[in-house]
Amino acid sequence: MIEARHLRVLRAVAATGSFSAAGRELGCTQPAVSQQMKALEASVGTPLLIRTGREMRLTEAGEALVKHAASILSGLTAAEEEVAAIAGLRAGRVRLVSFPSGSSTLVPTALAALRAAHPGTRVFLEEAEPPESVEKLRDGDCDIALAFRYEGTGGEEWDDLVVRPLLTDRLVALVPERHPLAAAGSVAIGEFAGESWIAGCPRCRGQLVEVCRDAGFEPRIDFATDDYPAVVGLVGAGLGVAVLPELAIESVRPKRARTVTVEPPVRREIVALTLPDLAQVPAVAATLDRLARAAAR
Repeated sequence: MIEARHLRVLRAVAATGSFSAAGRELGCTQPAVSQQMKALEASVGTPLLIRTGREMRLTEAGEALVKHAASILSGLTAAEEEVAAIAGLRAGRVRLVSFPSGSSTLVPTALAALRAAHPGTRVFLEEAEPPESVEKLRDGDCDIALAFRYEGTGGEEWDDLVVRPLLTDRLVALVPERHPLAAAGSVAIGEFAGESWIAGCPRCRGQLVEVCRDAGFEPRIDFATDDYPAVVGLVGAGLGVAVLPELAIESVRPKRARTVTVEPPVRREIVALTLPDLAQVPAVAATLDRLARAAAR
């Protein structure tokens, strides 16, 4: 295998015409230059220099190697500089996948702070709900997945991932502003047994059905949409009630609708996930830190 340090010595010998002159240029001794040239010739398996007295002349193989040495060494220098820039957060790329309410609340604050601190780091954002987002992470299609899991549901299989807890998000009821329970401080979920329901994303819909069944009734779901503003709009129009995470409510401005605390409490844990090796990458680590700070506010 050809080593970069040997190529640098070969170029110096070719430029100066002798081991001693090359040594002076490189700041090393003549024997050190001779030793490195012997090592290079051994690695390529052919003579590179013809020694005639005190002068050195390149063989055909030596000329070919010197011709390529410039581009090899400049490419290596460029690679070293690029890696150093990434390691020093002067450059870098992070692929982030987030669920919608996280994208509209935690992510903007975190990415704005990241850009202010490290303007050379670029973040690419894509939206996906768990478990799809987690599978993207495992498949190498992203570097960080913003995900959630509901308390008491058995949890997700995340043992192979680095889990960065961010916050606990409570579910609240959303009712029309003229609803009889709109002014209540808290409401047992069973009091909505006879209501028409507007459900959210498939996973949240499944959680709603489970919570209602635990309270002794089957929810009548008349509308279902993944769009939180649409859920709010349907509730505000008096077409039903809904249960949404507080983070989702924070991301929209409810009109003609009121939030009510639901008892018993239903919570979900918001986390940032990455792979163990990726957690050591400076840009990924910095993004995780900024997400944690955004969640703490």
